[in-house]
Amino acid sequence: MIHQLRGYVLPGLLILSILALVVAQWFPIFRWVTGVTVPLLLLGIYDVLQKRHNILRNYPVLGHLRFMFEDAGPELHQYFVESNTSGAPFNRKTRSLMYERSKNLVDAFPFGTELDVYEDGYTFVSHSIRPKPAVEDAAKNLRVQIGGPECKKPYSASILNISAMSFGALGANAVLAMNEGARRGGFAHNTGEGGFSRHHRQNGGDIFWQVGTGYFGCRTKEGRFDPEMFQETAAHDQIKMIELKVSQGAKPGHGGILPGAKVTAEIAEARRVPVGEDCLSAPGHTAFATPIEMMEFMAKLRELADGKPVGFKLCVGNVREFMAIAKAMVETGVRPDFITVDGAEGGTGAAPLEFSDHLGYPLRDALYVVHNTLVGIGVRDEIRVAASGKRVTANELAVASALGADWCNTARGFMFSVGCIQAQSCHTNRCPVGVTTQDAKLQRALDVEDKAKRVHAFHHNTVRSLAEFTAAAGLAHPAEFEPQHIKQRISAYEVRTFRELYPSFEDRQLLDGEVGGWMQNSWNTARAETFDPMD
Repeated sequence: MIHQLRGYVLPGLLILSILALVVAQWFPIFRWVTGVTVPLLLLGIYDVLQKRHNILRNYPVLGHLRFMFEDAGPELHQYFVESNTSGAPFNRKTRSLMYERSKNLVDAFPFGTELDVYEDGYTFVSHSIRPKPAVEDAAKNLRVQIGGPECKKPYSASILNISAMSFGALGANAVLAMNEGARRGGFAHNTGEGGFSRHHRQNGGDIFWQVGTGYFGCRTKEGRFDPEMFQETAAHDQIKMIELKVSQGAKPGHGGILPGAKVTAEIAEARRVPVGEDCLSAPGHTAFATPIEMMEFMAKLRELADGKPVGFKLCVGNVREFMAIAKAMVETGVRPDFITVDGAEGGTGAAPLEFSDHLGYPLRDALYVVHNTLVGIGVRDEIRVAASGKRVTANELAVASALGADWCNTARGFMFSVGCIQAQSCHTNRCPVGVTTQDAKLQRALDVEDKAKRVHAFHHNTVRSLAEFTAAAGLAHPAEFEPQHIKQRISAYEVRTFRELYPSFEDRQLLDGEVGGWMQNSWNTARAETFDPMD
């Protein structure tokens, strides 16, 4: 209803004001009407012209109702503003934290924790009585070098980067703002599987180019991988790394379709597909069918990319299949430069409920599998590991680091910084704040310059907070977090360290010895020649 009214508010107020002024010439009682409509009209004009609040640019006057409910207090805010976000991933404080960091506001909260510290699953980090000095200019100095022995052009990445979101899922202004913020902050922007669009190129921020099952931006007319087109795009200096998307946390093992009605000329240009035709991405890849073929394809991509870092992203599902990939690394000698581990809690604009809630390993368990498998085959030092899936606060980044992540990616954090309010209308093309829509009128709400500043600020303040959190734990760098630094309550009377909950493998233990348990069975039944189990 409000969406349908948004275009009539200012014209309606203007007409009412004029009518009231005319009628008031004969009936003075109507003068009070102009005393209401004229200020509202002026407020609406201001709302449309200001650049700070997306919601007010799209919903002049009406948008103030949201802020009134927010200011009314936690109870009304939760009822009116959060009632449409059932199962939302962040509590009120976390959402406020993301907004405040993107606006360079003080990110402090009164009255201590609102969490139940005696609830099963509560996680906390050990601090030190002798804290270290925090890393200065953390956003600039906390970085990780990515590139194995076969990589000719290693990349120094920030410890926090923008996770994969495609142009098409995001509108043009959201992509432009994120990329400009990444350029200013010296961090990277993942394209998502929708291709390296003109909007990714315009501002020149560092790019991780993601290649998915649809091979968008490097595909033949039949939808198969096109090596020449890939080589042409990968040659862009702006592209620093190539990420092969095997699966994603929000809907692993599920393809997608972008209806022809949404395939605009800009989207068609980025994806290299015909305008107006349905755009399909398959559940799995056609460029390889076995673990060995996958490693050979990785080597081919690195060669075509002239030695830039090449890796793959997956949501861990069948552990045996990942161990089959590990065995293929051993047999072929081919190593990815990095692996991005996407937790099942990762998000998307739209996914089947059963897929988003009940398929795939959560991030902590997935990181444990990937990190320890790489340790177990003796290649962990050659391969960097990234983590994605609701990583927006310092403690979440620290936990990921303790379980083996070298850096983290986040999508939600940067979506909030460009104005997302979790309206959960991403799939409708009617995003009220212009973030996840191709409607040019709605996109107008998102001012690129203002939101680029917020993207930069969110990154800067989050990494600074991580540096301070790390220092409080008595550590000099987040890479020093280990499982024993993280504690988790498993009952009202018992707390265990992650070292106890997630026992670590020794170097080459999978190759040289027995690891026992369920991972041993996965290793024993994995084969480099096929994703199928050993007979």
